[in-house]
Amino acid sequence: MGWRWAVLVALEALALLLASVCPGCDRAGTLLCEECRGRLIADPIEVRTPGGLPVHAALVYEGVPARSIRRVKEEGATMLARPLGRALSDVLAARVPAGAVLVPVPTGRGAYRRRGYRVPELLIRRAGFRAERVLRQTRRTRDQRELDRDERARNVAGSMRAIGALHTGREVVIVDDVVTTGATIDEAARALRAVGLRPICAVALAATPDRHDTRKLSVNG
Repeated sequence: MGWRWAVLVALEALALLLASVCPGCDRAGTLLCEECRGRLIADPIEVRTPGGLPVHAALVYEGVPARSIRRVKEEGATMLARPLGRALSDVLAARVPAGAVLVPVPTGRGAYRRRGYRVPELLIRRAGFRAERVLRQTRRTRDQRELDRDERARNVAGSMRAIGALHTGREVVIVDDVVTTGATIDEAARALRAVGLRPICAVALAATPDRHDTRKLSVNG
């Protein structure tokens, strides 16, 4: 029985591979070709939210990284979370001080029902780190993709609260998949500060390229 189950799993994995198309170059028969995998190596940049919180992003949200992230979020391609998680891991290892807690931005109920997983938490796990689910959404918000900077800030204002057993004064690093204007991270920081926690920075897998305050960082410096 055991070997038959193993054979079925192997056949399903092979069928998935053969049906796959690389998100970067559309090459058939591969989840991610080697050339495109090389474009997911961390090349960190730093941006700041409107509230002034530094955000360390592993990648720029364009090209292969953007298409890979969209496939994870919109098409259920969770196997791509492993190479993406490696890029995130480099920045987390370099930027998270000892003792700080990783708190992912919360996933809305609708998005969770649709996907069956929480993208920031999945990426943290694939990066080899532990996430603390401290933040919760208090109300439904609109899809941020169609909103400008001011509308995004109004959309998420007051939409989160912090719960859980973290001790007052603990340093916290907020983690998200993609940062655009930084409004969501600022709201997360507000909710954390409201219960006495200390958000010191945020880490994102990617930052959108239209941010004008970006600068290259070294993962070692």
